[in-house]
Amino acid sequence: MCGIIGMVGVSAVNQRIYDALTVLQHRGQDAAGIMTSENGELFMRKDSGLVRDVFQQKHMLKLKGNVGIGHVRYPTAGADSANDAQPFYVNSPYGICLGHNGNLTNARELTEVLVREDRRHLNTGSDSEVLLNVLASELQRVGTPRVTPADIFAAANAVYRRCRGGYAVVAMVIGHGVLGFRDPNGIRPLVIGKRGTKKGTEWMLASESVALDMLGFDMVRDVAPGEAVFIDEQGRFYAQQCVAMARHTPCIFEYVYFARPDSIIDTPSSTIFPCTRRDCAWASAWPRRSSVSAPTTTSTWSFRFPIPAAPAPCRWRSFSGSSIARDSSRIATSAAPSSCRARSSVRSRYAAS
Repeated sequence: MCGIIGMVGVSAVNQRIYDALTVLQHRGQDAAGIMTSENGELFMRKDSGLVRDVFQQKHMLKLKGNVGIGHVRYPTAGADSANDAQPFYVNSPYGICLGHNGNLTNARELTEVLVREDRRHLNTGSDSEVLLNVLASELQRVGTPRVTPADIFAAANAVYRRCRGGYAVVAMVIGHGVLGFRDPNGIRPLVIGKRGTKKGTEWMLASESVALDMLGFDMVRDVAPGEAVFIDEQGRFYAQQCVAMARHTPCIFEYVYFARPDSIIDTPSSTIFPCTRRDCAWASAWPRRSSVSAPTTTSTWSFRFPIPAAPAPCRWRSFSGSSIARDSSRIATSAAPSSCRARSSVRSRYAAS
């Protein structure tokens, strides 16, 4: 679970990406990073820690430009170190930065092909770096000084053919714009926001709509499963459905645990609560299909949620009418690798919520 932001503005985006990452802090407390570009030059800052700790004033002043992406990380692949902080960057072709939320199920096979056939070097065990290099190797085939939206979408189509798993991605092609795409099953969320100004239109991509709300962006829609969108540096928006047979099968945990209660996901007119209720109803059949015997009424089931008073059990209680008993025994292991960081992260998470 991670949080991603992409923005193309008419003024500096550094502070706004920072603010957006703070409201997505619940999606990852291990590391944070921002990359921006101006006149073909890349500016970056990333490190382990919470957003408020990674970025000081001296760092923010160096993040110049009206185009940028940001990331907060919860490690599910790779190592728990600053080297795995995102976004990742490769200088060829064009200079590409990428932030990724999700997991690739065929990362090992892709790594072998990238090294053996594409002659690309991978510096970490992160599947996000693998995905970045797959995208870079496909854009390398363009072979021209500039890429067009058609070139971008052709590369995205190739990424869909090569990569398997659940993922939402924002990528910045330096001097060109910001690309966003989502896996063919829509497992990980990605929303599109738009804001009109006197100087022109600004665009934003985010894991959750709360990031759009706090910056005054109107939510346009979700990126569809198997769709890629591209916003160039002049603020022109392009979209293409890359996977014709995409099937929307989102992750239930986005609705009942990962996302903030005030986020809008995969629905144009309501918060996640209606989806939560529907998906909880679907989930109620799971124990009967498994080898675990369970009572036939939800009121007598026992569920263990790792973080006390979290939105997930609160939403389940609203759906089922069941009482919730707090269990604080697993806070340290569920939030972060170290118990000290876990307690700090949990406090920060609910302060932000």
